[in-house]
Amino acid sequence: MDDQNIKVDRMRYSKNTQSSRLALLAIVLDVLFFVSIYKYVCKDTTRSDEFYYTALMGASILYNLVFMLAAFLSSEGVKNYKTNFSYVMFVLAAIQIARIFIYPVKAHSQPGLMSDFQFIRLIVYLVASALCLVAGALINLGKSRALAAHTASLEAGKA
Repeated sequence: MDDQNIKVDRMRYSKNTQSSRLALLAIVLDVLFFVSIYKYVCKDTTRSDEFYYTALMGASILYNLVFMLAAFLSSEGVKNYKTNFSYVMFVLAAIQIARIFIYPVKAHSQPGLMSDFQFIRLIVYLVASALCLVAGALINLGKSRALAAHTASLEAGKA
């Protein structure tokens, strides 16, 4: 066996921690976004209350909880080289990018509601979270396909 075959063969007995850790890092970045946007109150609390304390904010909080659950489940799934969880991670990444246009852009477009620094920070958190999810999904797809091909060749060799 050459080195590449040995690496692939070892995957049968080890977990895909790289993809799993990237999914967990995406959760941490989402939590930083979550904390940053929800703790923020502008100096004019009346305007802040009107903007932040709405049904859309409630939906956003619920989505954050669903995101964290789905990303955690994906981190456990990719740990075991399951390709379906890569597709879940792609969907979560797309939603993270779409979220940029909900609160950060809307709040930044309101004068005095969100500083440029906070706006940039929120976008960095969401983009970094999405990139972690995409990278983890791509790594898992590559590794799981290599492992499946290797396992198939071992089965063919037994027959």
